[in-house]
Amino acid sequence: MKKHTLLLLSLIAGFSACKVTQRGGKDGYLYVQKSGRENKHWKLVWQDNFNGPTLDTSKWTRVPPGTAAWNKHMGSDEPCYKLDSGKIYLRGINNPDTVKDPRPFLTGGIYTKGKFAFQYGKIEIRAKLECARGAWPAMWMLAETDKYGKYPKNGEIDIMEHLNYDSLIYQTTHSYYTLDLKQTEHPPHYGTAKLNPLVFNTFGISWYPDRIVFLLNGEETFTYPRVKGVDPSQWPYDQPFYILIDQQLGGDWVGKVNPGTLPVQMIVDWVKVYQ
Repeated sequence: MKKHTLLLLSLIAGFSACKVTQRGGKDGYLYVQKSGRENKHWKLVWQDNFNGPTLDTSKWTRVPPGTAAWNKHMGSDEPCYKLDSGKIYLRGINNPDTVKDPRPFLTGGIYTKGKFAFQYGKIEIRAKLECARGAWPAMWMLAETDKYGKYPKNGEIDIMEHLNYDSLIYQTTHSYYTLDLKQTEHPPHYGTAKLNPLVFNTFGISWYPDRIVFLLNGEETFTYPRVKGVDPSQWPYDQPFYILIDQQLGGDWVGKVNPGTLPVQMIVDWVKVYQ
């Protein structure tokens, strides 16, 4: 009996040691990495391979339209979404019915807001980007819980942004510190990385309590560190963030859209999160 009790306690201890995340929020959708895990091996905690016939709505929501440059063409329009052969196609198209909806373009995007968010860990997204004039595909993250107030006080992590026909991507952090206090060089808040956008690439970050390491195809490309002795708004990255993946069109940064180069799409193979 004693032997069996010791074995049971050993199994329980081993199981506890393997636990990498603390779950919180409604239905346990906030994944907060346990303290001290950052220097250990990653463990897969969440993923989507897009193998189903429809979008898994327990994980994702189609991005609704808004008034910002990035979401002004977003919506639930069926032509902007397709799942096929284990991939999701997020499309930017010319609007076929401007009487029903006056917007000239429609775009597709998905996010995990209210369904999955994580604090610290590693995310990788395998995708292929198509090019068009005014195309702005992006993979990024925003705070789920608004710990410090409204945007930009909670920060933004841009895993990848691609413009037009470029052979590079931008990887960026935004916050009150960089946008309002204009502290963009102490430390530098963005980097670029070269790529072939017409093949599948893997985009990601490794996110630690003291730094965010940006990745492309498994290689480290840029690091944004937590800096001591500066305004505390420099590091709002100590709270759960949710994931956004969207095929944006137009805006001051990317420039005007050429309708003759549409449709354009971002093809996403899978998303994986580790802690």
